[in-house]
Amino acid sequence: MSMILPYMQGFGTGAGLIVAIGSQNAFVLTQSIKKNHHLKICLVCALCDAVLITIGVLGVGDLVASNPMLLKPAAWGGAVFLAWYGIGSFRSAIKGGKLETEEGTVSGLRSILLLTLAITLLNPHVYLDTVVMLGSMSGQYSGDGRYFFGFGAITASFIWFYTLGFGGRALAPLFRKPVTWRVLDSFVGGTMWVIAFSLAHKAMSI
Repeated sequence: MSMILPYMQGFGTGAGLIVAIGSQNAFVLTQSIKKNHHLKICLVCALCDAVLITIGVLGVGDLVASNPMLLKPAAWGGAVFLAWYGIGSFRSAIKGGKLETEEGTVSGLRSILLLTLAITLLNPHVYLDTVVMLGSMSGQYSGDGRYFFGFGAITASFIWFYTLGFGGRALAPLFRKPVTWRVLDSFVGGTMWVIAFSLAHKAMSI
């Protein structure tokens, strides 16, 4: 039972960081609509996230967990980052985003997978979100808790990308409407603030 909380917080944080409007989500959704190797693309995106999150948990997370002097700064840093991220999500909700999915099709499995890797790994934010932020936040949990936190984030990544992959045609009309992103961004903002509050509470008790 004690492992459920870190798992759910990892899931919520990972989901909040992954679902933001961006080139990767637009690319996955577009290829899903066109059924252009879309399930393989989903697998590549999710596996990249899984590898980077694991590196963060085993590297940065392990460092934080093994050094009590880093626990409080990491907890406050995570709380501030998520609170700031939540503010950004609420601003996006007010503005009303729109995901454009009109892109050309890249033919050939090798070409499409290389393009997927480029879109995923050449974005510097992916390393901040997965290795640094999720890695350091996982260090707040003792014992196996940080591994469950990382597993929760990885689960969120797989569910999100395969939701885009399997439901691309059905989801595309929704994602083109600003109201969809207002609802999603509001949910993300609320989730980020709840987790930020939890981290702040933890930091005050360290």
